[in-house]
Amino acid sequence: MKKQSESHLQSRLVKASSYSRRRFLAVTTTLGATVAASPIDLWAGEARELGAPLRPYGERSPFERASRVSLRPGPLSGTGSTETPLQDLYGIVTPSSLHYERHHSGVPTINPDKHEVLIHGLVERPLVFTMAELKRLPSVSRIHFLECSGNSASEYQGEPGINPQQTAGLLSCSEWTGVLLSTLLREVGVKPNARWILAEGADASRNARSIPLGKAMDDVLIAYGQNGEAVRPEQGYPVRLVVPGWEGNINVKWLQRLHLIDQPAMTRDEAADYTDLLTNGKSWQFSFVMEAKSIVTRPAGGQHLAGPGLYEITGLAWSGRARVAAVEVSTDAGRNWRRVELQQPNLKNAVVRFRLPWNWDGNEAVIGSRCIDETGYVQPTHAEIIASRGKHARFHYNGIKWWRLQTSGELTNA
Repeated sequence: MKKQSESHLQSRLVKASSYSRRRFLAVTTTLGATVAASPIDLWAGEARELGAPLRPYGERSPFERASRVSLRPGPLSGTGSTETPLQDLYGIVTPSSLHYERHHSGVPTINPDKHEVLIHGLVERPLVFTMAELKRLPSVSRIHFLECSGNSASEYQGEPGINPQQTAGLLSCSEWTGVLLSTLLREVGVKPNARWILAEGADASRNARSIPLGKAMDDVLIAYGQNGEAVRPEQGYPVRLVVPGWEGNINVKWLQRLHLIDQPAMTRDEAADYTDLLTNGKSWQFSFVMEAKSIVTRPAGGQHLAGPGLYEITGLAWSGRARVAAVEVSTDAGRNWRRVELQQPNLKNAVVRFRLPWNWDGNEAVIGSRCIDETGYVQPTHAEIIASRGKHARFHYNGIKWWRLQTSGELTNA
């Protein structure tokens, strides 16, 4: 069946290519004859005015409209979140200007020349680092996703988002540049009884989270760069934590203090919030890892297909526990699954783009994807999540998302 399908696709592409070549030759032959008969200005109808001047900082075309949206603004100005337009993105790197936002007390204005990061507590040599001193240390650049643990929360309650942005837009992926936290910890000398680190931000809420020392010594990054330039103010300028694969709130922005302690600090955001309420009335606490997840971004809700024919099914997959091993796509609501191509690079703790050429026959289809990571974990269905956790939880939803393609070409939630 697979060979027949590929043969049919190749035949369609060959026919389309042949037609395109014949049309090109016909047009160029006619054009050549016209030019030979009487010289003409081929661009007579085009504008001759000079284009825009040079710019000190690049801007996108005025014809592009992709933007973040805020569906759930907070009670105060500057609080709440905005979501990334996943359906409008290409590749795996999110433009810095479209990276999702989540703020507890707005975006502070911080002068990098006056900003410092204090490391103290259970250390041999408490130290304060200026931004200039941080940038003198050995740096690394790594591509990692960030995902708010509340991403897709409305799916729990059966109120699915109408498009990829409103479904899973609290996800973004950037190239982060900075200093490994382990480098700084070696500078200060960690005492034997240290087990955790309290990371605190310089925003008005002093957002703070506890991080196990083992994770801090592994791959945590103190980042001052994002996608080749300084971290944006709403992403933590001038410096932030990047904790690969872990829930967004623990990636503390506007980092100002690291306190080494012997137990978790039990801050508000790890005691009263960012816990997962279960059906038995108990809660998961310190459920840091963002499990394997994926979403089809095209064709998807809010979009329209012009008619039957060849289309590319594409989307994003990610896992905070291990590298993505495979992605499978179904166009019949999960009755059959097909393993699809993963576009390189496929990096640990980064999103990977998947692709599948698909010939739509014009009949109704239900399209979805599931991610499988290298631990063997398979992205669950909505029903499996509800059976395990109930409907009271708000965080760490990673169920399969389905889009219904109608015969009219319209796409909606399934």
